[in-house]
Amino acid sequence: MCTFERIKKLAKKHHLTLAKVNDLAGIGTNSIYRWKKQTPTSNNLQKVANVLHTSTDYLLGNTDDPSPFNTKNRHAIDIENDEILSYRGRPIPDDYLNIIKNLMDSDIERGKRRE
Repeated sequence: MCTFERIKKLAKKHHLTLAKVNDLAGIGTNSIYRWKKQTPTSNNLQKVANVLHTSTDYLLGNTDDPSPFNTKNRHAIDIENDEILSYRGRPIPDDYLNIIKNLMDSDIERGKRRE
């Protein structure tokens, strides 16, 4: 399965069109369709991998595991920065992020924070 086919498969799993994945990744119009015949840049491929919650290794066919990372490679995400966060390929609205932050702040204040 080529990169384009893997992207198409994951997009369908996330109920996204390829055009929507393209837009969410912020890459040039119809870029993903051109990847049928062209090799994507690593930067653009990473953007698409982020939208689809997978790794570039999976999209390139270097692994058959679509999981974005294993437990050894997990890293923290700072939800306080201006980075666009997504869930199931869709951007998380600011009001949802505020709810999450408020819940976390409340738990931290009550000493329920787990490390």
